[in-house]
Amino acid sequence: MKKDLRIVFMGTPDFAVETLRTLVDNNYNIVGVVTAPDKPAGRGRKLQQSAVKKYAVEKELPTLQPTNLKDEEFLSELRLLNANLQVVVAFRMLPKAVWQMPEYGTFNLHASLLPQYRGAAPINWAIINGETTTGVTTFFIDEKIDTGAMIFQESVDITPDENAGTLHDKLMSTGAKLVLKTIREIETTDVATSIQKDDKPLNAAYKIHKDTCKIDWTLSIETIYNHIRGLSPYPAAWTTLYNATEEIFIKIYNTAVERIDHNDKTGILITTKDSIKVAVRNGYIILKEIQLPGKRRMDVKDVLNGYEIKSEAYVR
Repeated sequence: MKKDLRIVFMGTPDFAVETLRTLVDNNYNIVGVVTAPDKPAGRGRKLQQSAVKKYAVEKELPTLQPTNLKDEEFLSELRLLNANLQVVVAFRMLPKAVWQMPEYGTFNLHASLLPQYRGAAPINWAIINGETTTGVTTFFIDEKIDTGAMIFQESVDITPDENAGTLHDKLMSTGAKLVLKTIREIETTDVATSIQKDDKPLNAAYKIHKDTCKIDWTLSIETIYNHIRGLSPYPAAWTTLYNATEEIFIKIYNTAVERIDHNDKTGILITTKDSIKVAVRNGYIILKEIQLPGKRRMDVKDVLNGYEIKSEAYVR
């Protein structure tokens, strides 16, 4: 006999919207949505709604936007929704008073094959570390971050030219389907779970900072290539370009590799009228898409139409 589910959904970015849309399209009873407060953004500092809030408003779903998840007023409002299941996708760490509230528990969708890549940026780090496979996991939340009992997992291949943006979209779609599968399991059976095992070395998915994004041109050609694509399109890898007397900060979004022995100094730029490549160990990193200060993201050929790279220019 099916359980009569009353679901509270918690999430903030676009990644979470796909799952919420899937639940709505499959006629699940979403009794409330919890998302981040509106935040000022852009030059005008106008208040911007989260992607999840925009969708929730469009579908006329009751929405809560707490600044403090332990606030008694928020907890009271959450109890009044009388949910018996909570679904979390790309939200923030929940206090025990929240995740233990519903009868059938609170489960989370995480964009990795747990226990690997626990943390804030699993999509980026899987590519940065040169993985060829990742995936999504649903698990019941407990006191720690991404450590709870696992329900389902689904693997996804990482192609050699994958970047964080394309992998994000693949995992977003696969994850929405996995959440639907998980809810159907909870709805009809006593869910079987498996405990995460920490008996082998684990890669973490630390939050990405500006320093994380700086390119170290002394590393191997594969490491540099993976670093750049793992941070594209956001927040983007960066380097400093020394062009004669000019010193500028540039972002690099798209590259290719040329594996070849050479005697060029690491970091030196090799340019033609429509191409730039950077000398590194065992070859060159070919720059395909970059962004100069105050400019939009552009193909290198277009950049070179309006910007001159001097001889002996280099990056560091």
